[in-house]
Amino acid sequence: MERSNERPQERSHERSQERPPTIRGVAERAGVSKSLVSLVLQGSPRVSEAKRRAVLDAIDELGYRPNAAARSLVARRTHTVGVLLNDMRNPWFVEVLDGLNSPLQAHGLRMLMADGRLDRRAGQDFARTFQELRVDGIVVVGTLPDPDGLAEVAERLPTVIAGNHEPRLPHVDIVANDDERGARLATEHLITLGHRRLAHIAGQGVVGALRRRGFEAAVRDHGWEDTAVVANGDGTEEGGYRAAVRLLNPARGAERPTAVFAFNDISAIGVLSAAQELGLDVPADLSLVGYDNTYLARIRHLWLNSVNNASHEVGRRAARCLLDRMDRPTAPADRQLVAPELEIRGSTAPPRPARPV
Repeated sequence: MERSNERPQERSHERSQERPPTIRGVAERAGVSKSLVSLVLQGSPRVSEAKRRAVLDAIDELGYRPNAAARSLVARRTHTVGVLLNDMRNPWFVEVLDGLNSPLQAHGLRMLMADGRLDRRAGQDFARTFQELRVDGIVVVGTLPDPDGLAEVAERLPTVIAGNHEPRLPHVDIVANDDERGARLATEHLITLGHRRLAHIAGQGVVGALRRRGFEAAVRDHGWEDTAVVANGDGTEEGGYRAAVRLLNPARGAERPTAVFAFNDISAIGVLSAAQELGLDVPADLSLVGYDNTYLARIRHLWLNSVNNASHEVGRRAARCLLDRMDRPTAPADRQLVAPELEIRGSTAPPRPARPV
């Protein structure tokens, strides 16, 4: 058997060299106590400048990296925020996250994300999960999977709702788009173009109800409620496709809508597919408006008119609310609505003149 020529003390020295530096090693190098090193890491003003500099120099020389879990136990904070998304497949959520991330990161907070749709399938309780992870606060983005569970967790953790209007809880801030106003913008644009037979593919939840209300109010104000129609959808591409097939069926003849306002951009993509299968050109035969102004609407060969609900701004304001809520956990709940705008691209046009009989 081949023997190593290394001496035991040499091997022991190499192993010790491979170990990551510890707070004890920093204290020994700086010539101070471990508790003083901890004070420096916490940014305590009770440490003299000379000793603080000695500790920081020792940290640099040894390449010491504080253990995040241990630091959290001492500070009773994890510097993490739990973010619950209704469905990560929706591109709107990605843009909200982008708005959330920058302010949180600037304050040393990291996001831990969970998908509410997947959690429901797995039977997981997001409230309990985030509490077990000891997050410092929670942002719920979109439709809530369990309002009762949120009320329970909001009693223990700073909580903000982004992109939805419910539930109204005593110390839970809400930042959302003015969905009813955005729906009116889309509908009035179509009416201004000359459309009289309008259809709305509705969504679910409070947001769906608000957008439907905006659509119905606009057609009623202009006197076209008798020729307007609403079809139920579920916010998915497949749901938009199925609703459009029913609305645009050739059997409807002259009653076929000439314009559709879809609950969101994903539903509008389904409408585009249905129109293509039925031989209808968008916008020559059918005008179409989506909602959310996601990257889908900006794809060149789609070039979809869409209501810009300022998703990035919703995320940014939600982050600001959470930071304020951490400082003032018992302050009265705040509700902010972000004003939408309609982005005009290439999916709407005046209706074709009626053909002579």
